[in-house]
Amino acid sequence: MTQSISKLNKRILLVEDDEDDYILTCDSLQQMPNYHFNIDWVDNSIQALELLKQNRHDICLLDYQLGAINGLTVLKQASDDGCTVPIIMLTGQIDTELDNSALDAGAVDYLVKSELSSARFNRAIRYALARKDIENERLERIKAETKSRSKDKFLAHLSHELRTPLTSILGYTELLLSDKNNNAIQPELSTILDNGKHLLGLLNNVLDLSKIAAGKFELNYTPLPLESFIADVYTLMLMTAQDKGINLTLTAKSPLPITITADSLRLRQILINIIHNAIKFTNEGSVDIDVWLDESSDNTKLFFSIADTGVGIPESLLVTIFKPFEQVQDIVSRNEEGAGLGLSICSELLKQMNGSISVKSSVANGSKFIVGIDPGQIADVKRKSLAFKRSEYKSTTNSLSKLSGKVLIVDDIDDIRRLLGYVCRSFGLDVSYAHNGQQAIDKIVYANKTNTLYDLVLMDIHMPVLDGKRAILQLREMDIATPVFAITAATMKGVQQELHELGFNNVVAKPIDKYELHQKIKQQLNNGIMQYKEEATTASQLTNKDSTISERVLLIEDDVDAAEITALLLRRLGKKVEIAHNAKQAIKLLNTYPQWQHILVDMNLPDGNGLVLSLALKEQAPEANITIVSGNDISQQELHNCGAQNSLLKPVNLAMLEQLFS
Repeated sequence: MTQSISKLNKRILLVEDDEDDYILTCDSLQQMPNYHFNIDWVDNSIQALELLKQNRHDICLLDYQLGAINGLTVLKQASDDGCTVPIIMLTGQIDTELDNSALDAGAVDYLVKSELSSARFNRAIRYALARKDIENERLERIKAETKSRSKDKFLAHLSHELRTPLTSILGYTELLLSDKNNNAIQPELSTILDNGKHLLGLLNNVLDLSKIAAGKFELNYTPLPLESFIADVYTLMLMTAQDKGINLTLTAKSPLPITITADSLRLRQILINIIHNAIKFTNEGSVDIDVWLDESSDNTKLFFSIADTGVGIPESLLVTIFKPFEQVQDIVSRNEEGAGLGLSICSELLKQMNGSISVKSSVANGSKFIVGIDPGQIADVKRKSLAFKRSEYKSTTNSLSKLSGKVLIVDDIDDIRRLLGYVCRSFGLDVSYAHNGQQAIDKIVYANKTNTLYDLVLMDIHMPVLDGKRAILQLREMDIATPVFAITAATMKGVQQELHELGFNNVVAKPIDKYELHQKIKQQLNNGIMQYKEEATTASQLTNKDSTISERVLLIEDDVDAAEITALLLRRLGKKVEIAHNAKQAIKLLNTYPQWQHILVDMNLPDGNGLVLSLALKEQAPEANITIVSGNDISQQELHNCGAQNSLLKPVNLAMLEQLFS
């Protein structure tokens, strides 16, 4: 019995004005194993160009002689029209000059018609089809990466636009609270501040699920004073409970560690979400918060129990309440509004924190949520029975030590600029201002020339004229070592690492926490700027070494920003770097300067595929180490096939490059 083998269906455009040659070509195509070709035949250049514009074919076989217009003209016109179909030129005789001209015009191969029945014809067809498949895969990757980048940019823009006004609201409220003349209205100001912080938490709720789903989420673990943290959460929610006439209690069921290690922002977000829900769905009675430490096993856990006497949740729906957009009020009432994201975010955050959440509930009998978290290494931390006394705001404010130094504040928004200036002056600092990155560079350069250096620059990332990222790149390329802090609302995974690698000394998140800012500025002023000057001097010396000592690196990257950042990192490693933004520029540089130790090739270039280009580069520079830079993992087999030794997964950072060149 003969087993049928399924064949790959491919569509071919055959441009041939001789009917006999058309029949011979069709016969040769039909003899190829593993393929079934659907052939569209045209006998003139006009029809050929119309069909090539549509990019519907997997391959085109183009006769050189087409009456008054030859195949080279068709090739050039098709390329100008945006044709991406691989084209093989066919001619009746061997002509090396014509061969080169066809390849220069964009043909993927050149065949003499007498070779139609040979193995070379089969190889040419298979190569052209493989090239088409690679191009299709490249386009799909570009679409996926573009969609992902667009989503990331939207989230970053949304975060920036919402956090910027919150910076003013929270910052100016803190300033009013610190003024003794406002003692009479401190309760009202505290309400504004607490609810402003709660609004910030709601903003985080909206953005966090998207960041988690996109793999852009990261936690920030720091030592956390447990007593004041829980007291602050309780005090914030107490006002909400009192407004509804609900009794809110807080009890420690065991001695607790004075300090734990946790992401305070995320833990606060989780507890507020759950307590707020408990109050919202309790019309009378109480909400009771219990805290205890369970050390009965090797896996020590800190637990929070939030129990209410509210409406409760049907047992059949308990499994769905931790899913996005499942709202408890849809089950029991339409009187409350919400995004339906709170419990889902709590669940996802706790997964990220290696924690847990569970619920017990029944209709009309209330609900009880239990949250468990890992408190970190607390074996040597003292335990005590905590009283949950909330620290006074003013005493904390007054405890900030006075600082001395010159600070340049760079922000295009007047409110934020004035607020930062007021805060820095309250620290004892001498403050100057700039409205954008270019103005900041001019002031910093002038200060260096006149020996009136700034001790620190606080620079916003998003600004007109010249943004913070480009400004820091220019400063560091000029070997200006003035410490610069990035002020940003971006909270996506990897942002802080990227900013540090660009040359920022530290990162301050919006809305700005006055105490965090004071601590970071104090630390920077104590450290001084000598360390960074030494690093900048070393990098400059390495960069300016003779080319016989420094390794030469050819960087092929079409994205200007990515190329600039990667080149800067390579120069900090002492490499001599030249940039090509496309395959054509790369080939030209390789012909001009053949001695390259390393070549970094972006996978997706505007005029070619990185894997295909790598083969050509390897032929011209066989001694060079080639690395493919891609948004996707590259298999070892793919690297071997294209002559490359290594691959890097975007985004490229300094640590990755150090490992690559080690």
